[in-house]
Amino acid sequence: MFEYREVLDAFTKRSVDILQENLVGIYLHGSAAMGCFNPRSSDIDLIIVVREEIPNNTKRCYMDMVVEINKLAPVKGIELSVVKEDVCNPFVYPTPYELHFSVAHLDWYKRNPQEYIEKMKGRDKDLAAHFTIIIHRGKTLYGRDIKDVFGEVSKDDYYDSIWNDIEDSQNQILDNPVYIILNLCRVLAYKKDGLILSKDEGGQWGCIHLPEIYHKLITDALQEYRTGAPMRLDLSHAKQYAKCMLDQIKTTFI
Repeated sequence: MFEYREVLDAFTKRSVDILQENLVGIYLHGSAAMGCFNPRSSDIDLIIVVREEIPNNTKRCYMDMVVEINKLAPVKGIELSVVKEDVCNPFVYPTPYELHFSVAHLDWYKRNPQEYIEKMKGRDKDLAAHFTIIIHRGKTLYGRDIKDVFGEVSKDDYYDSIWNDIEDSQNQILDNPVYIILNLCRVLAYKKDGLILSKDEGGQWGCIHLPEIYHKLITDALQEYRTGAPMRLDLSHAKQYAKCMLDQIKTTFI
């Protein structure tokens, strides 16, 4: 049973009502799909695949629904992208998207929904990572099977996507230490062993495979990720860890 099943059920039903025959499928990825969902630190990650471009009036109706359902979600809320079927297979990179939402954009939508709908469309390198997780670990909430919708994401595209997310880790680790510490672990696990891991699984991998000097840092990050108990961060040590991990990631090939 997925976490926040009632939110997913409501979201799925309303999506079918609004998108109707244009809806190909709804796919869950991220921690909720990989069994490590934490309502204090996780969002609900979704990809919605449609057949054709969505008219702006339908986008407005859909976004109003998303904002309403998001009130029932955990604190980090829902994060979703709507993409057309023809960019999923064969996979297109950087990937075009028709619509995107996260709680970071909630105020913008409330302030000026028309502007949001007109401008929230483009290309997103992150979608290569999301699609890869869907292919390997994702769940179908509605519609066609994952294998029938998503084509292969090349190793080069996947790596470029995850590198784009981590390349500034030495600076970002000071502002978002838990995410960066665990994310670097799972990226190195991919580069060394070809593993597609959650942040929690990445931290566990790091405690086994990384030098002992970094074990407490990773363990503390896992503890905060799982329980919300704030970790005490040695900034110098954290930046040293980030540099070490980036150096390994850049020089390790699968």
